[in-house]
Amino acid sequence: QVQLMESGGGLVQPGGSLTLSCVASGGVISPATLGWYRQPPGKEREWVASTGPHGRTMYVDSVKGRFAISRDNAKNTITLQMNSLKPEDTAVYFCYYRHHREYRGQGTVVTVSS
Repeated sequence: QVQLMESGGGLVQPGGSLTLSCVASGGVISPATLGWYRQPPGKEREWVASTGPHGRTMYVDSVKGRFAISRDNAKNTITLQMNSLKPEDTAVYFCYYRHHREYRGQGTVVTVSS
């Protein structure tokens, strides 16, 4: 059973930056696809970014050029560097681990507001 723990959320002004981290326990991340979803207030969950076992990264169009996902297999950790944040990035962010089945964390809240 893989468990995921996110951290790094908070309140930031528009144009600011945040770095989210997700630590996995109970399994190694090296063979897995890892990524992030988010769920804005009152809206459906949406996929944000992913990194595959060979390092290929993908992003939803709305965050391309602003967000960067990375993985550290030795530390069983993935991060999401978020720059040039906008109010519409406000959401609960969940990390996920996908290898044979999918696991998700409990989420961390990101609020972008002045």
